[in-house]
Amino acid sequence: MKVNNNISIICASDNHYAILIVALLKSIDLNHKTNEHIDFHIIDDGIAKSFRKKLESIVDPSRITIKWFKSKEIVPSHITIPVDSSAFPLTAYMRVFSPYVVDEDVEKLIYLDVDTIVQDDISKLWNLSLGEYTVAAAQDVGKTVDCKWGGIANYAELGLTADTKYFNSGVLVVNPKKWKAEGISEKVIDALRIHKKYVQLADQYGLNVVLANKWLQLDPKWNWFAFNENDNPSLVHFLDIKPIFKTYNSKEVYKDEFYRYLSLTPWKNFKPISGNQRHIRKIFNKIKKAFIKL
Repeated sequence: MKVNNNISIICASDNHYAILIVALLKSIDLNHKTNEHIDFHIIDDGIAKSFRKKLESIVDPSRITIKWFKSKEIVPSHITIPVDSSAFPLTAYMRVFSPYVVDEDVEKLIYLDVDTIVQDDISKLWNLSLGEYTVAAAQDVGKTVDCKWGGIANYAELGLTADTKYFNSGVLVVNPKKWKAEGISEKVIDALRIHKKYVQLADQYGLNVVLANKWLQLDPKWNWFAFNENDNPSLVHFLDIKPIFKTYNSKEVYKDEFYRYLSLTPWKNFKPISGNQRHIRKIFNKIKKAFIKL
């Protein structure tokens, strides 16, 4: 079978956060200097048709192909996502199924949270060798599984030591063939169901349980958290309040970069919205999950 050498990138969003895709996509476009074609896959969890059409106008299709996938269509039929009580949108779980989005001839993919911007040539991350690993990721803010607010509370029960490294799932380089062969999606969902009372940070808990000590560590510059200073990060992750809100509370320089990318698109006149919208959305997510549980 012929190998697909296009750079495969995947992100997921609902309509509320869709504008984040604009800055992410434009940042990738502007900073990509090598010849590889990019296949930009978007897992669509209710994005408006008008937005989709406008988004496709911001890149040259000879360089970047945008591919759309409905969220309900990529989850294998035998898998049911367990619903937690957090304010995380169900869209967050889509990264667990990202290997099912790409074509069978794709041997590597990059999953990016929609609240990221790329400040370097994405081909540098793409050309990383995974070796025998299924996944590469960067260490999370909490660093290790014994982190009280975001680790694996039952790590000892699972046979892990307190200093076991814990990764952030917002930027992943994945071997999709190995992922599917090893049944990672199923194992993550099972972990979330079996250890439900210990789950923190949604699917990130399950991914770290299943892949503990089995992931390749990325240079932190490829998943740099926006509340920390860095003169030259390769990828900025708006882990806390997003720059689309007036209540944004991370480094201003990264917010400026976000709006620099937006200024080069039809969304150039977008202004930050009230932080109340963020809280309303969190309440909506919780209510939606409560109804699903019924």
